[in-house]
Amino acid sequence: MDILMSIWEFFQNNILTKPQFFIGFIVFVGYLLLGKPIYECLAGFIKATVGYMILGVASGGLVGNFRPVLVGLKDRFELSAAVIDPYFGQTAAQMSVENAGRSFSMMMMVLLIAFFMNMLFVFFRKYTKIRTLFITGHVMVQQSSTALWLVLFCFPQLQDPQVVLMLGVLLGTYWSVASNLTVEPVAKLTEGGGFATGHQQMVGIFLVSKLAKKIGDPKNSLDNLKLPGFLSIFNENVVATGVLMTIFFGAIISILGPDLMHSIDKSFGKNQNFVFYIVEKSFYFAVYLTILQLGVRMFVSELTNSFQGISEKLLPGSLPAVDCAATYGFGHPNAVTIGFLFGALGQFLAIIGLIVFNSPILIISGFVPLFFDNATFAVFANRLGGIRAAAIIPFFSGMIQVLGGGFAAYYFTTGNFGGWHGNFDWDTLWPVIGVIMNNLQFVGVAAIVVILLAIPQIIYQRNKDTYFVIAEDFDKYKEIMAKKQGVSVDDVVID
Repeated sequence: MDILMSIWEFFQNNILTKPQFFIGFIVFVGYLLLGKPIYECLAGFIKATVGYMILGVASGGLVGNFRPVLVGLKDRFELSAAVIDPYFGQTAAQMSVENAGRSFSMMMMVLLIAFFMNMLFVFFRKYTKIRTLFITGHVMVQQSSTALWLVLFCFPQLQDPQVVLMLGVLLGTYWSVASNLTVEPVAKLTEGGGFATGHQQMVGIFLVSKLAKKIGDPKNSLDNLKLPGFLSIFNENVVATGVLMTIFFGAIISILGPDLMHSIDKSFGKNQNFVFYIVEKSFYFAVYLTILQLGVRMFVSELTNSFQGISEKLLPGSLPAVDCAATYGFGHPNAVTIGFLFGALGQFLAIIGLIVFNSPILIISGFVPLFFDNATFAVFANRLGGIRAAAIIPFFSGMIQVLGGGFAAYYFTTGNFGGWHGNFDWDTLWPVIGVIMNNLQFVGVAAIVVILLAIPQIIYQRNKDTYFVIAEDFDKYKEIMAKKQGVSVDDVVID
């Protein structure tokens, strides 16, 4: 028994409490199960571990860069401010967990249990009707982090093992059901591309697929619209982040003034011009996001490969749920830009509304929700509802992101640490889940899981003949739809 306890303590102290090593360990084991040579397993472990460590450096840089602005807002206006972005949200969640005296290392156990719950649902897909395995590694980490704080916020009395088990089931159910909702929209967009979406706006994609056709006409699509060439710069993350943050931070820091910023930010040199200080602070966000993306690519590619291999071995016929950006190549090139611009407009108007109505918390746009959510929605909306839908849906999405994110950051107190997750599902569905858990406690958790698991059953009952076919054989799906419409396969309408 003493030997077992010693092994467990070693594992807990050196792996479970070190997320970078835990990610590396998962990758190492995954490659071993795939029969990879030991040197490839070791290489995967190193790349995943170092990648996660780079992500940690970048996250710390983002927070450190933003901290003086938060301090300035509190000192001058007694106003809390939060960035709606998954990386800020992850950091704010971690700080909230640790401030409550709990271990953030639980997040990695939650991730593991949630992933195996997803695998279990897919393995029994004949009964659960779940067809997708969520394998977008960095998103899994972000969502596990935020969800961990939500559960601890609602159930502070629970011990760590109880938190991990309950949240693992809840999050695994969400990953399974929400990614499963994207099967039909993605298959129709990509003409049977063989994947679904596993990201931060899965429920949003499903809603867009239902609403877009009611808002506009697919005949009036972006294929007939020509945009000025200069707008293409917003397809570059670095440029878009630099411009966006300079606008926001330029306005905020200008209001705070150089005297206050000199007193709270040691990086503001005495002889440095105030304008160049603003530009430098704003551009550092692009720097840290670029570093962060490097780290994400390093460890996510290894994590994804190991997960995909496991899914192929254990879960034949299932679809991988991957990053939303995978859909961009199947839509009109300008849809991404239109989604970003109209989403930004919606966010800006909502932020002005918060200021005008004296909101207790100020929201600052984060690039990830602003770009990826709204660009993704525009890609799907343009296909189904043309230009009108591609503009209107991201606009209202932007407003929802700010208002929902503001509510969540204030209600769940992560605004005290400068962030909230910020993406569409986490500004709509998850705040509702959190409020239900906080008020109904365990009954609420049980009700949420039951309702989520009922969703694929309802969709299956409405489309029994095509439900699994659309995921496994799109050509056969088209034949079935052609027969229903009484036309040839070449003339079938897929909407």
